[in-house]
Amino acid sequence: MKIKKMLFLSLMVAQSLLLFLLESLIPIPFVAPGAKIGLSNIITVICLYILSFKDTFIVVILKIFLSTLFGGTLSSLLYSLFGGLLSLVSMYIVKKAFKDKISVLGVSIVGSIFHNIGQLIAASLVVQSFNIFVYFPVLMIAGLIAGILVGVVSKYLLIQFEKIGFIKKLKDM
Repeated sequence: MKIKKMLFLSLMVAQSLLLFLLESLIPIPFVAPGAKIGLSNIITVICLYILSFKDTFIVVILKIFLSTLFGGTLSSLLYSLFGGLLSLVSMYIVKKAFKDKISVLGVSIVGSIFHNIGQLIAASLVVQSFNIFVYFPVLMIAGLIAGILVGVVSKYLLIQFEKIGFIKKLKDM
């Protein structure tokens, strides 16, 4: 891996962690325990559009493990892994399968909803019951709202990166 590329991936992980830490300072009153906006997913969506799946996977995995070190628990690691990886895979599949038919916003919404589904699966394994899926409707609404927010910000940033020629420069690395 080239040094410039490693540096760029490191910056993406650092930005993702910064957004994760900033979000932990924002009190969000939700019915579902542990629900968050997922601001660090802005970086995941951007990486999915400007990097390969493998590089995006590296950024997501590093963000999950490092954010757990900064303020998580073993259970939060499990929830983050299930949610983050299911989200990444679902966004990648939807982005590839519906290349010209789905926008950044749509991809972000899919990712947010599947992140919640992944976390519900992890929770059901922990408590050994599928009764936890009673939260499904609430988390889907929260996922839709979070997905829209993350998608709008991601789309705006991608447009700005394109305007300044950043994406072309990145592909030349």
